[in-house]
Amino acid sequence: MLRRMFKTVEISDPRFAFEGLRFVTVHSPALGQRVDLTLFVPESAAGRRDLPIVLLLHGVYGSHWAWALKGGAHRTAARLIAAGELPPVVLAMPSDGLWSDGSGYVPHATQNFERWIVEEVPAATHAAVPETSAASPLFVAGLSMGGFGALRLGGKYPRRFKAVSGHSSATHKDQFKQLVGDRLRDWSDAEDDRCVLHALRCNRAQLPAIRFDCGTEDFLIEPNRALHRGLTESGIEHCYEEFSGAHTWGYWENHLRDSLRFFAQHL
Repeated sequence: MLRRMFKTVEISDPRFAFEGLRFVTVHSPALGQRVDLTLFVPESAAGRRDLPIVLLLHGVYGSHWAWALKGGAHRTAARLIAAGELPPVVLAMPSDGLWSDGSGYVPHATQNFERWIVEEVPAATHAAVPETSAASPLFVAGLSMGGFGALRLGGKYPRRFKAVSGHSSATHKDQFKQLVGDRLRDWSDAEDDRCVLHALRCNRAQLPAIRFDCGTEDFLIEPNRALHRGLTESGIEHCYEEFSGAHTWGYWENHLRDSLRFFAQHL
């Protein structure tokens, strides 16, 4: 039934899997093209049902392999699971759709990158990992552009996610001007697609659990502090943390564990 959502589904052969990673390519109705997804499935998943799914969203210039092969996300999850700090979960690490230098995970005029993440990535995960289902608890985290996506989607789809987390997050569409350039005009200009604070305020009565962090040497530290102040002034419960560090993979590799531990608290 799940495969019917996609025109085609290609899943890597488990004989050639390494460190629990699987690779999936589907033809996305939301995007009208093929798109990729990296999954991490721990050994302890075997025989379980309705395993939680954690979506990890990458930043500009990246793709589906970045969280695993630049940030070691699967190794971090495996360590936490082995230590009993995190129950078995599946990591779903999708491409943003590979539009220009970054899609923003927002709707565009002819492609809906938001729908790809919210609807199709979980469905593709179900197709590739039978231990997951529509009943699987769903979480989303991301870095930079992915943090913008994770926090904003938590605001727009509060009933879809149990908790959301952002690392070094962009908080407003305007912050991408130097990164994406003139192509930014193709992103949706709706206010809840432009502004994380607006998206979170719109559904403040039913939001998932929220956390985000930023490095004190990160160029996005002031926007993150402003988001923290805005949420506090709006009476929206959240966890905000600052750590030493910049806008680097070393920072994200080190602090993904904070998101995963936060998610474990909400299972």
